[in-house]
Amino acid sequence: MNKPAKALIATLLATLTAVVGAVYLSTYHPAAVEAVPVHNSDRTPVLRAGQTLRILSWNVQFMAGNSNNHFFYDDGPDPWPDAETVAEVTQRVAAFIAEQDPDLVLLQEVDDLAARTHMQDQSDALLSYLPQYSAHVETFYWKAAYVPHPSIRGRVGMKLLVLSKYRLGAATRHALSPITSDDILTRQFNLKRAMLEVHMPVDGAQDLVLINTHLSAFAQGSDTMLRQIAEVRERLEDLTVETPWVLAGDFNLLPSEEALLAKAELRSHYNPQGTELQPLISRYPSLPALTDTQADPERWYTYMPPSDPQRRPDRTIDYIFHSPRIERIDGRVLGGEARRLSDHLPLLIELKL
Repeated sequence: MNKPAKALIATLLATLTAVVGAVYLSTYHPAAVEAVPVHNSDRTPVLRAGQTLRILSWNVQFMAGNSNNHFFYDDGPDPWPDAETVAEVTQRVAAFIAEQDPDLVLLQEVDDLAARTHMQDQSDALLSYLPQYSAHVETFYWKAAYVPHPSIRGRVGMKLLVLSKYRLGAATRHALSPITSDDILTRQFNLKRAMLEVHMPVDGAQDLVLINTHLSAFAQGSDTMLRQIAEVRERLEDLTVETPWVLAGDFNLLPSEEALLAKAELRSHYNPQGTELQPLISRYPSLPALTDTQADPERWYTYMPPSDPQRRPDRTIDYIFHSPRIERIDGRVLGGEARRLSDHLPLLIELKL
């Protein structure tokens, strides 16, 4: 091989190494299991045994609001929301949470320094409006200095967030499997799904374990959802029988085969062989339960497709599961003002420890 050819190969290898290094250093690579810092104030009280808890879970769709939010990932034409819309929706989300007055709030799709939401830290903004939540913990599940997708072309940052009126103990981030059909380059820039697990001390009883999660979307044709549900179930089975726990979030899965068969237009989005949620919803108490969705399915719809001009809820993909050791007193899907604030409706459950 002559000297010019060797020089060219050396240059190409150096360029490739630089590109690979730049991609790796600018993207997010969390460990499979890692500790997460928890924030409590000196005035934050501790939960008590026998106490009743109100817990709200909500995918707030990065404060984009529920109009002009048919974005590219759903084959829509809408641009990202302007800064004024994001700020206004954030304030209205906080006002809605304050009105419901839950003890614990589990939020999904909270942006942090993302170009699409004008580099706002939405956790800080919510906390500024909600000082009654004197404890919080959060973890990223999408983070990159620059995503080159033509509809993004900028920084991304998105988190799971827990707000609490009661003291939080140790917190852990558990990684979930990536979309198994993604190529290695796409996987670097794509979301890194996770469970955010928080242990809450309880005066006179065992710690309460709280888990906030958001499973994959757009994973059709792969075994991703089977893997993620198996990982969630394994984590629950690792907890002792005596441990009280609550698991909530956006699961991106229908409750039953009946729900899949009921709407032909949904079938391409979900596993035609049946819902991967079955191992969880058939085993653990949940809101909604299978009996709820079978008896009155529309009452439990939590998602409003942005492709529908009227934003009518048409499926259930958000859930709250809990240990059989915890008594469910009440629970419902919240509508009203929430219908204008996100493409998901929040769930509110009341439990007795």
